[in-house]
Amino acid sequence: MKSFEKLSERQRNILRFIDRYITDNGFPPTIRNIGEATNIASTSVVNYNLNKLVQAGFLDRVSSKSRGLRLVKAIPNGASNGSGGRRKLAKALEPARVPLIGQIVASAPVSVPEDMGYYIDEDSLLEVPESMLGGTPLSEVYALTVRGDSMIDAMIQDGDTVILRRITTASNGDMVAVWLDERSETTLKYFYDEGARIRLQPAHPMMDAIYVDPRHCHIKGKVLSVLRRVK
Repeated sequence: MKSFEKLSERQRNILRFIDRYITDNGFPPTIRNIGEATNIASTSVVNYNLNKLVQAGFLDRVSSKSRGLRLVKAIPNGASNGSGGRRKLAKALEPARVPLIGQIVASAPVSVPEDMGYYIDEDSLLEVPESMLGGTPLSEVYALTVRGDSMIDAMIQDGDTVILRRITTASNGDMVAVWLDERSETTLKYFYDEGARIRLQPAHPMMDAIYVDPRHCHIKGKVLSVLRRVK
């Protein structure tokens, strides 16, 4: 393909990585993923090259979304050229409408309205690739905006959005949204059942674990994926 060969080596590497990433994962990579995979330290340089690829007709891009990339031309000898890759790429582009029902605190627990009520209106629905749900039925999925930075070492920052599956039980190490009924508080943490107590572990080197009575710790959801806030 002559137009592909006219691209810079860096741009060809970016396209190959995007193609392979979508085929392997079922959804597009972030700018940070692309930079790490192609040895580009600056996100602005990644952005520059992505814009050049849009101009060359290889990509469509939604700049307001961290994973807002879509390949519009086949990549020579690309991973998505086979039928399996095409099916995954098509799946990645199918939008699912997930209700954004409020906020979750990734810091010390804070008070919220009783039981994190699930009032949903049309304006609260987020469109995300269906593949980000991991096969979870849409009826069991909701989203929360993260406030706080206690999960920063898990690559979740203030302003990001977490996609969760409604569950009431969890395994050790799951990242969950929990409701602490004694204090009418909620938080986002890693879950560990230690028998006589539940340990809610932050992912921040300067923050301590929270210990609660299992009778007063109610799991409301397990994190499936994260939508990064575009800075």
